[in-house]
This record gives sequence, structure tokens and C-alpha cells, in this order.
Amino acid sequence: MNSAPSNDHRLDLQRRQRIGMVEAIWGEHKTADQLARIIRKLHDAGELALATRVSPSKAAEVKALLPELPLEHHAEARCLVSPQLPPVDPALGRVAVLSGGTSDLPVATEAQLALACHGVEAELVLDVGVAGLHRLLDRLEELRSADVLIACAGMEGALPTVLAGLLPQPVIGVPVAVGYGVSAGGQAALHGMLASCAPGLTVVNIDNGYGAAMACLRILSRCR
Repeated sequence: MNSAPSNDHRLDLQRRQRIGMVEAIWGEHKTADQLARIIRKLHDAGELALATRVSPSKAAEVKALLPELPLEHHAEARCLVSPQLPPVDPALGRVAVLSGGTSDLPVATEAQLALACHGVEAELVLDVGVAGLHRLLDRLEELRSADVLIACAGMEGALPTVLAGLLPQPVIGVPVAVGYGVSAGGQAALHGMLASCAPGLTVVNIDNGYGAAMACLRILSRCR
């Protein structure tokens, strides 16, 4: 790796002990060299590394810089993880991550992977958008067994509202930057979810699958 100041990053290595979450690395605006140094420091501390928004080309660069580490790039979720994920702990609860369509899959899989990094079982339930409402209604009985629902949707973002009106579990809405014209990069979905008439719906920022997973983790941790 290229030489660089050793104090260009300060990791929160006590986050897991303090609030039950590993520190995630925002990878989109970091260089491969910066990511490699951070991942190396986490590895040396015995901590799992989760880097979000990492492209395949940047992931390949990081792997080349750290050939001795078992790094895995999850292309759909755009995340780089080291080392292997912990085993699923059924005692932590079960989560369903829903998407309106396959265009929402990168955000949904980011949420699923972030939960997997904490040993939480999360099932993907795909293509249940409200344009074909019967597809969601067909899965309602199955969804009742989940402890928390994460709903990722673009366009007008109606899926979380429908879910929160039909099922009693906590529902976390994730607006996705998918849609034509006035969808405005997820703004329409965000505003629709924030203005929802379904009581108790929680909403995170646009495309923030990781944030939805951490909100879910907080809920699950208080229910044990």
C-alpha cells in the first residue's frame, strides 16, 4: 500500500460493545488504499469489516492490496465484507426485507447483508409492489411470522404504507431512487412515506438499506 499518515482515520472499535453494532465503512468516496487501511485496522482489532457502496473495480483493488484477508464482494448489495459472516442466531429474531420490484434489489440486499453481519436472519421478499397488489396479499400470512418488516420501494413509495396498514409488526420504509420524472431520485417516495397515514411507520433516508437494518437491529435488541 502507498504510504499515508497513520491518523487519517479514527475507528469506533467500541461501537459493538456500546450499542451492539459494528462500525460500517462508507466506501463510495474513499480510495481503495483508504479502504484497505481501515479494513486492515478492523481485522487487527478482531472486528468484522463492512464497507458499503463499493464498486466491483474498487473491490478488486482492495483485494489486491490485502491478499491475505478473506474479503468477499457482494456485488448486488455493493458491499465488501471481511471476514466470514457470523452464523445466524435464531434468538435474535427474524426479518423480512421486501422490495416493490427488482430495481430496488441493491438497497434491499444491502439491508439483508447488514443484518447478516450481526447474525440476524433476513429473508428477501421480492416483487410485491402495489401495482400488483395481489402479489403482496398472497404473502401476508407468511409475513406475519417476521418480527420486523423492511420495505424498499421507489416510484411513489406506497409499499410501506400498505404493509403498515395490514400487519402489526414494526415497518421500516426505505425510499429508493427509482422512477420517472417527478420521482426525483427517490424524493417522491421519501415524501410519500413521511406523509403516510399508516400510524407508526418508520422511514429512513433514500437508498439507506444499511440505516434501515440498524434501525431494525435496535428494535430486535430491545425485544430479547
